[in-house]
Amino acid sequence: MMGKHAQNRILAYSTPLVLIGILLVFVAAITLTGDKALGRMAAETLIRVVLVVGLWIFVGNSGVVSFGHAGYMAIGAYCSAWLTLKPQMKSLFLPDLPSWLAQAEWPVLPAAVASGLLAAFVALVSGATILRLSGIAASIATFAFLAIVNTVYSNWEGVTGATSSLVGLARYVDQWVALGWAAAAIIAANLYANSASGLALRATREDEAAASASGINMYRHRLLSLVVSGFFTGVSGALLGHSIGVLNPDSFYLGITFISLAMLVVGGIGSLSGAVVGVLSLSMMIEALVRFEQGISIGETQLALPSGAQEILIGIVMILVLILRPSGLMAGKELRMPRFAPRSPDYKTSNN
Repeated sequence: MMGKHAQNRILAYSTPLVLIGILLVFVAAITLTGDKALGRMAAETLIRVVLVVGLWIFVGNSGVVSFGHAGYMAIGAYCSAWLTLKPQMKSLFLPDLPSWLAQAEWPVLPAAVASGLLAAFVALVSGATILRLSGIAASIATFAFLAIVNTVYSNWEGVTGATSSLVGLARYVDQWVALGWAAAAIIAANLYANSASGLALRATREDEAAASASGINMYRHRLLSLVVSGFFTGVSGALLGHSIGVLNPDSFYLGITFISLAMLVVGGIGSLSGAVVGVLSLSMMIEALVRFEQGISIGETQLALPSGAQEILIGIVMILVLILRPSGLMAGKELRMPRFAPRSPDYKTSNN
């Protein structure tokens, strides 16, 4: 008979299957509508899943709120552009690239992986300094990192195009490509959360002093989680660039920072399921509000929300969630497959 600990492990590892199943149904339902606008929304939503799940790997396990992950996203996005843009485009828009990079024209999948690896390396280097701090000081340091990245990418004209939009990226990311990466991010996040490092890191989140007294190296585990987190955040940047085909440094600054944190808070920072549910909930709400702002017809009546109502209503929803469910929609719980407990040897049916 399977022990209770083994059953709990199996249930924990069933969470990715449930979450991926939900995303698969979401994509299939939207694909069947044949609506191209909804298809783009689905792709954007799944890219956000990669981003927010990547963010959760660090924030959810360490308890340190990061405002700097959009910086890793920018690093991944521009790295993919450097590797995949045609050499003629790079000579025109990015004349200061090194010759080996100016002539590079990689396939999109290796470029996405390389972009994630570069973001992970930068996470290692930046985290080595930032994570010597704790609490609000660490959070402020991550915001400073984001500001540095944005300043560099907004002024490095010959390498990033500065504030001019960088165009010409291959738009290969649809809802199915994004679904594959979202599934990979969910599986990796679940594996890390249930690893020895993930469990030790959550122990430091709950009681830093007790964890330190138990011999847990908080700095090492936080740094490892930031590196894994940085990889998937960098990949999300590459996916976003190849979804819309245009890059601009301001696309990876305050706007995406706060919407990703909002999704994490609304869903519930305490669980992987909360990260995914938060993305789906707010993404569908944003899409509905955008359509209402454009106007909908009910018979002969035209209804439309005033411009800017989207941001106000999202803020109201966040406030209500924080008041009514401070721990988020999932309240720290995971979506798992039903437990099928084995019958005891003396079980008898009522028909006997």
